Amino acid sequence: MTESDNKSKATASLAKNRLYLDCYEFMLSDMLALPTIPDVCYKIRRAINDDNANNSKIGRIVQIDPSMTARLIQISNSPLYRGRRKIESCPEALTRIGLKAAQDIITAFSMKAIFKATSPIIREKMKQLWEHSNYVASISAVLAHKTPGFDPDRAMLAGLIHDIGIVPILTYADKQPGILENPKDLAETVKELRTEIGVQIIHKWDFPDDFKDVIINAENWHKEGGENPDYTDIVIIAQLLSFVGKVDIKKLPKIDDLPAFKKLVAGRLDADKSLNILDEAKDDIEHIRKLLS
Repeated sequence: MTESDNKSKATASLAKNRLYLDCYEFMLSDMLALPTIPDVCYKIRRAINDDNANNSKIGRIVQIDPSMTARLIQISNSPLYRGRRKIESCPEALTRIGLKAAQDIITAFSMKAIFKATSPIIREKMKQLWEHSNYVASISAVLAHKTPGFDPDRAMLAGLIHDIGIVPILTYADKQPGILENPKDLAETVKELRTEIGVQIIHKWDFPDDFKDVIINAENWHKEGGENPDYTDIVIIAQLLSFVGKVDIKKLPKIDDLPAFKKLVAGRLDADKSLNILDEAKDDIEHIRKLLS
């Protein structure tokens, strides 16, 4: 079968896919329901960007949510930020982490609320998506911690949002019983629309432009880019590592062949440790996964 025949077959399949057609139409008309960040994130972002911002003022906002306060204190005592003295209060945690980093961390902690559904099939799909995103985020944070010039909190958030474009597709399917006429409909729709929808979400949330690149290239194993590593490179390697033991290794590229890996090693990431990071930093990765959950 020629490449032209394959394209014609794919086009015909999409033309019969009601989920794809609906999501595509709503996406083009800006009518697709995009997820919103919890209100506490917006309040904290406004407070941090206030010229009069200080740890005490922002601490009072964070403390409105006791569970958020507890997790912020926990991560300030984690291997990513651990200092000589144990942190026991929100203002102290903000001092150790820094206000900008705290903004990314709090956003990451709030993200799980977006991954929700009511129907059993879509709820399971959303659960799987969250677990994958959580794992990639945790590995990204640890990789960034071990690579000079990167912020673990920013890497964690980048890893968490790399598949965010799938969420509105699942949400729409959840509200339209019977729209999935065959198992391939969802996979086709995700493949075709996840990137465009993800970029729309990044714009809606007013996230930095480099997060847009994460959305676009998170699965582009052979992304070249510039000489210096970036957060997309971190997420690419984290995603590849997340598939270890879950996907046939023969279907995955070799990590040390990837441009992203070569750039990170050139940026002084220890090659041997990064190859064995799932074992070397198993406890750290699991700690972050639990905090995000």
